[in-house]
Amino acid sequence: MKREKLLKSLLVVFVGTVAFYAATYFAIEHARHRKGPWIVTFTRSVAGEPEIVIHQPVLGISNVTIRFAGEPPAANLSSAGESNGATRTNSASTTIAFDSPKPVPYDVPFGQCIFMDTTFLPGTVVFDLFGHEIQLIPRVLTVDREEKAWVSGAVHTLTSVNTNAAGTR
Repeated sequence: MKREKLLKSLLVVFVGTVAFYAATYFAIEHARHRKGPWIVTFTRSVAGEPEIVIHQPVLGISNVTIRFAGEPPAANLSSAGESNGATRTNSASTTIAFDSPKPVPYDVPFGQCIFMDTTFLPGTVVFDLFGHEIQLIPRVLTVDREEKAWVSGAVHTLTSVNTNAAGTR
């Protein structure tokens, strides 16, 4: 009788623990993904200059454009990003949703992704594009370590960066 009561108690504790674990796990996963990823489109301006267009719908960020004036026109936008979850939206653009972690650095069109923390989306994504450091943070956009407020529809134009042989600015 005592043994049956002990087994029943252990079974109740086990089932309760598994239920608590499952509920906690799914609650945390929901919190991690509920805001969605940064969505970045690598494309060309009408003049042929490389540019990126940033979207994060849940934060109300859309069509924030960073244009790289004076850089050569991008030849093939899809080759660098295809292994990183990129989707070609047309022959002139590639869109990447930064929703899952990958070892950094890795190639993206126009440069590299040098840091990515997507633990809680949208997280933080940092690019080195044509020698410029572009950092996407929910609170603020940083361009070459200068903070810029997120303003939907804003266009930020960057000029060429002179680099020495070591590749530093």
